[in-house]
Amino acid sequence: MNQDPPKIRLIIIGDEILSGRRQDKHMPHLIQLLAARGMQLNGVEIISDGQDEIAAVLQRSFATGDIVFCCGGIGSTPDDRTRQAAAQALGVGMVLHPEAERLITERCADHERAGKGSADMSLPENQLRLQMGVFPLGSDIVPNSYNKIPGFFIRDHTFMPGFPVIAWPMMEWTLDHRYSSLHHRVDRVEHSFVAFEMPESRITPALEEIEKHWPEVQAFSLPSMGQGRPHIDLGVKGEPAAAALALSYLREEVLRLGGELHP
Repeated sequence: MNQDPPKIRLIIIGDEILSGRRQDKHMPHLIQLLAARGMQLNGVEIISDGQDEIAAVLQRSFATGDIVFCCGGIGSTPDDRTRQAAAQALGVGMVLHPEAERLITERCADHERAGKGSADMSLPENQLRLQMGVFPLGSDIVPNSYNKIPGFFIRDHTFMPGFPVIAWPMMEWTLDHRYSSLHHRVDRVEHSFVAFEMPESRITPALEEIEKHWPEVQAFSLPSMGQGRPHIDLGVKGEPAAAALALSYLREEVLRLGGELHP
């Protein structure tokens, strides 16, 4: 019997998200990346920059066996505590990863060639940059195609900066290099239509019947609230053959109960 694929979750770390100073863009992008590979997001959590809080969340997360993408807090300023929190959650020490050291040193040399800094790694600012390559013991690097300073990977958790221009290629690289065997592993479809003149309470028994008759299908209902003509976005998602039958049943029930369909 085929084992269910692991759940995929996103952890967003940053007080700037919780305060509203910045809006999260990672969730919709990760959903798109996953959908293109026949995968889906199972959960999202947004947490503050506090090291103990991050460590507590990560300790629970490492115990799940889920695939997790963590965005934010891996820089070198005092409010960047994700690297330290990951080590705390795992109960391991931290070490400068040799490949990260090489890449960060290379980045500093690139800056010198561009007239934007020095390649002297003994300088305080470059020593601070090297701190971004100090990861929990046992970590692998996650390549950074934007500025070479890597993220890190450990126990099915991928840790990336909060900047979308850096994080999004890291997400894509991780999905394609670490989890290619999970691409399109589950054959799923989603169908929906709009129903007018149909209160949600009237169609709910049909939605319940779908999940009893076709257990491999989930039914959903998204009613409008004050947006023009009242309507419900009704649909099904799941195994293709069963979903097609469930969709046909649902459309017939809407018509039988006096609703109108579009399309």
